[in-house]
Amino acid sequence: MVDSGRREGFPGEKLIVLPDFIVASFEDDQFLRRLYPTDVGYFPRASRHYRNRVNGCDQHILLCCLEGAGVIQVGRRRVSLKGGEAFCIPHRTAHLYWADEHEPWSLLWLHFSASDAAAFPIEGAGVIDLGPPKDQEEVKALFSMLFATLEGAYSRGNLVHASALTQTILSAIFFKEKGSGGEAGNSMFTKAIRYMHSRLAETVTLSEIAAYTMVSKSYLHTLFNRYTSSSPMEYFYELKMQEACRLLAMTDLQVQEIAAMLGYTDVGYFSRRFKQLMKMTARAYRRLSQAPPAGDKSEA
Repeated sequence: MVDSGRREGFPGEKLIVLPDFIVASFEDDQFLRRLYPTDVGYFPRASRHYRNRVNGCDQHILLCCLEGAGVIQVGRRRVSLKGGEAFCIPHRTAHLYWADEHEPWSLLWLHFSASDAAAFPIEGAGVIDLGPPKDQEEVKALFSMLFATLEGAYSRGNLVHASALTQTILSAIFFKEKGSGGEAGNSMFTKAIRYMHSRLAETVTLSEIAAYTMVSKSYLHTLFNRYTSSSPMEYFYELKMQEACRLLAMTDLQVQEIAAMLGYTDVGYFSRRFKQLMKMTARAYRRLSQAPPAGDKSEA
């Protein structure tokens, strides 16, 4: 792959490139490989910023312009990107992009891979409006959380959290209704996701989700199949298991305590659900997540 462009740093920049062995750990995990970050950065006022990848990149590239402007060319297609807009370049697609000479962009950017990439309209999505300032601040806050997570230890819990944050960032950009011009279905989907996150410690039924979002159960199924390739309840249980993974890796709570925190009154049922999804027991997951990663030679 030919990757040419300005490589000097930008004042105030932030840049995280995950080590190869961490990327490999994402790829080897059937749960995490569905969506995970490989590189994330922030380039403020990136004067003379330029990239040319004639063979594309192995990962999808999300570019969020906070201010200023720039140009992106993907194949024969050329688009202008200005403050408050985002664009996603599909993986393995020839592209180049550069900052405006007079008003260089400030970029939040993310390289990510996904076995479930089809859940997001990456191909042909065009320029995406990030919405009003409050929505743009939400995107910035999610990126800040991703930076903080990836700057921490490469524990299993942090990797699970990084994967979940990547999904949330993409959902906030692609699916959240912005202003008055968004698709109504996007708004209902976002509302349902927020409701699920707020009820992880409880038992929730499809009827309750439908009542909260004020749509039919069949329409909820349509939305979740469109955006996640899962049913609403499958997605809700996956969110619970993501939180279980985080708690197993980052706390000393007993399995039965974690089960209770996630609304399971029967620890045996929780354990069976966990093993069904993660292909290992909760205790085995904890041992694995707290063991030092193979190949990690970092020093204190």
